[in-house]
Amino acid sequence: MLIRTTAYARAGLVGNPSDGYFGKTISFIIRNFGAEVTLFESPELTIEPNERDHSVFGSIEALARDVRQHGYYGGIRLLKASVKRFYEYCSKHQIPLHGRNFTLRYRSNIPPQVGMAGSSAIITACWRALMQFYSVEIPKHVLPSLVLSVENDELGIPAGLQDRVIQAYEGVVFMDFNRAQVEKLGYGIYEELDPALLPNVYVAYTTKLSEGTEVFHNDIRGRWSRGERDVVSAMYQWANLAQRVRDMLLAGRGTEIGPLLNENFDLRRRLYKISQGNLQMVETARDCGASAKFTGSGGAIVGTYEDEAMFDRLKAALEPQQVAVIKPQII
Repeated sequence: MLIRTTAYARAGLVGNPSDGYFGKTISFIIRNFGAEVTLFESPELTIEPNERDHSVFGSIEALARDVRQHGYYGGIRLLKASVKRFYEYCSKHQIPLHGRNFTLRYRSNIPPQVGMAGSSAIITACWRALMQFYSVEIPKHVLPSLVLSVENDELGIPAGLQDRVIQAYEGVVFMDFNRAQVEKLGYGIYEELDPALLPNVYVAYTTKLSEGTEVFHNDIRGRWSRGERDVVSAMYQWANLAQRVRDMLLAGRGTEIGPLLNENFDLRRRLYKISQGNLQMVETARDCGASAKFTGSGGAIVGTYEDEAMFDRLKAALEPQQVAVIKPQII
């Protein structure tokens, strides 16, 4: 038995970062990039290292470059934590597992450290492989919470549900993380939207390894927990933007959502310390006439564009800054 499963990169179209604060968001999948997990039966349970997990380097510069790109721990810890959590889930729900062992290996071409959900893609693909191997069915709306528990509870990685929801559902999803529902049931209200409702959208991401995310330089969580008015108000505003974009899409007004995406980023800029490289990406895209906001926490942007001429201007302006521009494949 050879099992191959994939989970894809994603872009937060609007509403983020309110997803971690009982807000609302819309995300779409990016099939241009994915994480693949391969599982096959073997005498012993084995998790094979990927190139991200090696510990031998040609120079000190190579070590530093590797850490900037992949972090200190690679992907093995994601797979080990996923297997442990899967076993505990099955034990809790009295789901019998056969006694055969397996080997796991993974690979990913999702650009690292640019807010496109590469880690959660590896975990989601792993859960899908384990579910197939053991013939275990987990409801689609439950799977994102289990994937999140791997990161939050097992590995201490701060994250929200948004990435895991879109990687479980794929396509385009409007997510309402209603506090009462999330705290009671562990999941939000998820509505799948027709990708054809979207206008022309692009994704651009830095290929400079040192740019990365800006999220670690901001105490938004602490400020929100303390009830700081500006932060609490911003979460409501981001959620409202997501609701408005959802309503506009369903009304056939997708070409009008660009200003709301810009507003999403402008609100973020007022609250967060954002690096110059990230600001330059957004401002360059807007100078071309496109809308622009972060796909996640920095390193990549998403926005709308009018036509092929504008898309060509985006590529011409951003690629000299070592920023790749793509048309995301959603379907």
